[in-house]
Amino acid sequence: ATWCGPCKVEIPDLIELQREHADQLVILGIDVLDEWSRVKPFADNLKVNYPMLDANNRKDVEDAFGPMWGLPTSVIVGRDGKVAKRHSGIATKEQFKQYVESLL
Repeated sequence: ATWCGPCKVEIPDLIELQREHADQLVILGIDVLDEWSRVKPFADNLKVNYPMLDANNRKDVEDAFGPMWGLPTSVIVGRDGKVAKRHSGIATKEQFKQYVESLL
C-alpha cells in the first residue's frame, strides 16, 4: 500500500536485491489495501524495478500466498512455486538476502 511506511522503507532494499539477482530472482510487489490508480505513480517515483500486481479483492492471491493480515507481508516462493517463507512486518536487507539466497 502506498501509505504503508514500513513498506516504503523496504522498497529500496528490494530494488537492490532485484538488481543484484536479476537473472535468478523475480520480486513482485503486491497491492492489497490501496487504490490501484495510486500504485504506478508511487512505483515510478521510487524507481521500482520489479512488476506490481493489483491483488485487491483477489481471493486467488490469498489462496496462493496466504492472508496478508499485516503490512508489509513478504512471501518467498521457491522455484517449485511453493511458499518457502513468510515474513510479517518489516524485514532488513540481510533477512531478505538470507531468505532469497537459500533458494538460489
